[in-house]
Amino acid sequence: MKYKVFSLLLLWISLGYAQEKNQNKVPKGHYNTSKFRQITDLLPTPNRYRTAAGAPGPDYYQNRANYHMNIELIDAKQPKIKGSETITYVNNSPDNLDYLWVQLDQNKRAPNSYTDQIKDDGSNVMLRPGKFISQYTNEGYKGGFHITKVTDLRGRALNYTINHTMMRIDLPHPLQPGQSASFNIDWWYDINNFAEDWGRSGYEHFKDDGNNLYIIAQFYPRMAVYDDVNGWQNMQFIQTGEFTLPFGDFDVSITAPADHILDGTGVLINRKEVMTPEQYKRYLKAQKTYDKPVMIVTEAEARQHEKKHVKETKTWHFKAKNVRDFAFASSRKFIYDMMAVKLPTKTVMAVSMYPKEAQPLWEKYSTRTVANTLKEYSKHLFDYPYHKAISVNAFRQGMEYPMICWNYGRPDKEGKYSERTRNGMIKVITHEVGHNWFPMIVNSDERQWMWMDEGLNTFTELLAEQAYEKKLGFKLHSRGLPKQVVPFMKGDQSKMHPIMVNSDLMYNRGMTAYSKPAAGLYMLREVIMGHKLFDKAFKTYANRWKFKHPEPADFFRTMEDASAVDLDWFWRGWFYTTRVNEMGITKVSKFYVTDKPTQRIKNMAKSYGMKVEDFPPFVSLITENSPDFTPDMKSHKPLLDRAVNLKQFLKENFTRDEINRLKTPKYFYRVEFEQNGELVMPIVLRLTYKDGSTKQVIYPAKIWRFNDKKVSKMIPSDKEIVKIELDPENLTADIDMSNNVWPKTKQKSEFDKLKEKSKF
Repeated sequence: MKYKVFSLLLLWISLGYAQEKNQNKVPKGHYNTSKFRQITDLLPTPNRYRTAAGAPGPDYYQNRANYHMNIELIDAKQPKIKGSETITYVNNSPDNLDYLWVQLDQNKRAPNSYTDQIKDDGSNVMLRPGKFISQYTNEGYKGGFHITKVTDLRGRALNYTINHTMMRIDLPHPLQPGQSASFNIDWWYDINNFAEDWGRSGYEHFKDDGNNLYIIAQFYPRMAVYDDVNGWQNMQFIQTGEFTLPFGDFDVSITAPADHILDGTGVLINRKEVMTPEQYKRYLKAQKTYDKPVMIVTEAEARQHEKKHVKETKTWHFKAKNVRDFAFASSRKFIYDMMAVKLPTKTVMAVSMYPKEAQPLWEKYSTRTVANTLKEYSKHLFDYPYHKAISVNAFRQGMEYPMICWNYGRPDKEGKYSERTRNGMIKVITHEVGHNWFPMIVNSDERQWMWMDEGLNTFTELLAEQAYEKKLGFKLHSRGLPKQVVPFMKGDQSKMHPIMVNSDLMYNRGMTAYSKPAAGLYMLREVIMGHKLFDKAFKTYANRWKFKHPEPADFFRTMEDASAVDLDWFWRGWFYTTRVNEMGITKVSKFYVTDKPTQRIKNMAKSYGMKVEDFPPFVSLITENSPDFTPDMKSHKPLLDRAVNLKQFLKENFTRDEINRLKTPKYFYRVEFEQNGELVMPIVLRLTYKDGSTKQVIYPAKIWRFNDKKVSKMIPSDKEIVKIELDPENLTADIDMSNNVWPKTKQKSEFDKLKEKSKF
């Protein structure tokens, strides 16, 4: 009773003192600065277009654009492309549209283009001759669209305005919800030499045989996206921010030299007419061949084509449904092979087109790599919905379009190649074919958010390559692992942007948009969520938004919605900031079990005015390096004897069933951690026991929720632990691993290192 009265008196005095003190000083408030606060302040409010679960809402819509095109490829000293197209634009939005925006990507190459105007040339000291001439003189290549006609279907001229890479077409009457508008555009442009200006499309000239290899994309005026988030997405195309396009159906006829081999987006309607009987026979064989590529056009045949340079032409007719873009490749130099790929729900064709200069590398690896990509991406996301995927070899390229992509990788003139060249080729093919999922089908806004296609694709590429390595028998050294972004994250913060930054505004896009998002997803799968929860959520996102237009919030919300894992702390830290993780082990204390009163128990009893024997039954821990471990305690019975006492204690205080289910550890280790960075992460430990065995332990990131600088964990163990490593594989992108091991290894001095090298 005296104790209780004393406690109440002390509490009353304390409160009175605090009240008197606060009368003289008003406490300052603050915002919630917890790293685990929710990110509702960063995400748009859910609505009937996009739900709080991250799914399309009941009022979600997307407009469509259908194209009918006739294209002529003119293979001349200065190659040209001419086109006539009819676009039918369908307004599924709830809004009246007074005008339509059309993208003119080729105007990036026009004289005095917007891209050139905003370019800082301070560091641009090395240019290829062709690029130098066109950029700094009035001679050489002059690119850009030449629009010769914009009319309605009756031939009446429509008013239009060109603003660099965007063209606004003013409609005679507003396009109302549910209606469509059709119009014609005729155009032409000079094709650029992409080997000279590093363009995403164009031609490559081969001086030895006088032939061109064409990879043609962004070659036609194409509709911009109108949606519930941005209205018209009509940001200028300046290079980094790629493409945002509506889905639609394409009917495309391409006229090219008769000795060219040509393929592109969509189903080739007249394959039997444009191929020789022998080539068509080989094509039919390839449709049933699953183990290796079948040569449709052999190297010997391609070498013969190189010599002809015929003047006759041939028209290739393609149809594609529900794609967002169209591209094609054409050359008389092409070797052409195919193989069938069996997916769970269908069979698709893996295809490669390459010149003899790519041999023997491409014949050996390209189509097989396409096949592996189709299988692995389908497994992690959804079955590839189209009927083919084409890989085209082109000089220093890596670019993607629906069903077709351009990829680098060539041996030297003797046909020899390095491991780096081989691995780089396999990785770029995997990456570019993988883009069929992100963003060709899961159609995110590349003009705004590069990471939504590049980052998600780089991560899935990593999974596909890890599976492929087993078949190849060698390592590809894929990017996207957390430890690979450490040098970047340790870098100059003034030259660093968060992942959530506009595509055209970011520094170091290779890290910011590709590697860092991929590393983040890898962390989620390996450490934070686990394979089962992550895979389900990732696949849910892909299936919810295939053939639709997702935004970042849709991804963030879906990953949480499908997993029941709160990831707001992760999105905020990894995606919205440039904070870093730098964890370390500061102290490890070793404890033993005892049922004897330790000094701490004695002190507690004394402070409460109680006798030790009045305390309820207890089991205490004593440590070798704490005040509890006094000389007196050394006179206690040995550890094994104390374990007998502990068994007696358990017998008296636990039921037999509880005792049978209770595992009694012999050792306890209190490990203290610090976070010197500003990014919270899970604590990943590898414990090494005295018998040589190891164990991994993961503590969730929310261990830091009340103190994001210091935390500790008590680790019970039946076996003696001799080594504790904090994240030894660096799965959390820790920027300094020197403080991650206990016991600390003694660092050799510079004198010791010199002494070891000395002869004496």
